[in-house]
Amino acid sequence: MSLQMILMIMLTAAVTENFVFARFLGICPFIGVSQRPKIAASMGAAVMFVMTIACFVTWLIYHFILSNPYFDLVYLRTIVFILIIASLVQLLEMYLKKMVPALHATLGIYLPLIATNCAILGAAFLAVENYDNLFVAIIFSVFSAAGFTMALLIFAGVRERLVFADPPPFFKGLPLTLISAGLLAMAFMGFQGVSL
Repeated sequence: MSLQMILMIMLTAAVTENFVFARFLGICPFIGVSQRPKIAASMGAAVMFVMTIACFVTWLIYHFILSNPYFDLVYLRTIVFILIIASLVQLLEMYLKKMVPALHATLGIYLPLIATNCAILGAAFLAVENYDNLFVAIIFSVFSAAGFTMALLIFAGVRERLVFADPPPFFKGLPLTLISAGLLAMAFMGFQGVSL
């Protein structure tokens, strides 16, 4: 695979087909954890870890077990992928609870929600369906997670600025948050025409 193709996968995964702004996956942690950049960065790091490891493990299991003609277990991939992701999140939660309790307390309920984060499951599905090369699938998952983290950090910065805004009363709270998210998504749509 050429360097140009790898760069295109990186740019597409992180920016052009961003899971939050283009595919609208992972919206729950996007809205819930984006109040402060520090928390957003922590959640992004956790998602990056889980998404990368999940894509690696699911790609191996899919290509060597589930899609093997001898076993023919492709119909089980959704449940297998969910079990793998939930197991990884559980391991991450146990590690953070023991080693970094302050971060565990800060992330709160949103840490277990990584297990049900559709962005991670979507990345696993896209990696096994679109990439026959494990290295490329891992690059895709890393840069998809980086794009997710970038979206969280950008939106956390926007929400910090919104605290000082004085919108009409009917826009305060969630409506202003959703309008801001929509405007960011429209801004990212400008990257749709980018090609290497």
